[in-house]
Amino acid sequence: MISLELLRFSSGTDSTSGALFLVNGSERQFMCYTLEDEHRDKKVMHETRIPSGVYSITLRTVGGFHNRYKSRYPFHKGMLWLRDVPNFEYILIHSGNNDDHTSGCIIVGDNQKNNQVFPDGFIGSSRVAYARVYQEIIEAMGDSNQISINIIDYA
Repeated sequence: MISLELLRFSSGTDSTSGALFLVNGSERQFMCYTLEDEHRDKKVMHETRIPSGVYSITLRTVGGFHNRYKSRYPFHKGMLWLRDVPNFEYILIHSGNNDDHTSGCIIVGDNQKNNQVFPDGFIGSSRVAYARVYQEIIEAMGDSNQISINIIDYA
């Protein structure tokens, strides 16, 4: 069974850096870097990362992100939507560059700056990474249009 794994490896004052992997059995393939909001014991809307854990991802085919991405990416079928996240709604995987672009979501990119040096974090080549990663995830979803992600806090 194919799934995703997000290893959060650096938790800063304003952002969280991670790495996203495609998991097939015991094999892990690095996909891209990730950036999220920082950890908080008490949620602050648009400023807090989601809890670690295992979540189902399905496609969200309504909303502003979906409409923008549908016009930007010809292969777009729907936003990658993490379901049933406690105390959060509409957590998506999308493109962006720093923690101001996350609002609790997971942004992806091909390079990043150390969030211990740059507190807001920075993730680059995000649209290119999103296009590649999105298509790999859609392929892994298969006909079920569903895949799971295990989010692990290393830091």
